Amino acid sequence: MINLFEVAPENQQEPADVLSEGAEKFIRHRPGCVSVNILPSTDGKRLVYYAQWRTKADIKATMADPNVQVYRDKAAELAKPDPHAYTVFAVHHPES
Repeated sequence: MINLFEVAPENQQEPADVLSEGAEKFIRHRPGCVSVNILPSTDGKRLVYYAQWRTKADIKATMADPNVQVYRDKAAELAKPDPHAYTVFAVHHPES
């Protein structure tokens, strides 16, 4: 799942902190969670929330958790979200 947030550069840190706290306290402990990455853009105008899940059902179950909803809603108050679920088409790693 990738959620791209639009944010004013001077306000980028606060939604990043909110998303990171929610991931640390709740999301990373949910069944099916593989990883959560929070990526602030260098220009300060965007924030990418990239979470890998085993199944779409795991995402739906997590988003139904009231504890997770608190963080999702607070982040949405601070920055404009645009979430979408994706499937993996290809993964490329450098040679060892």
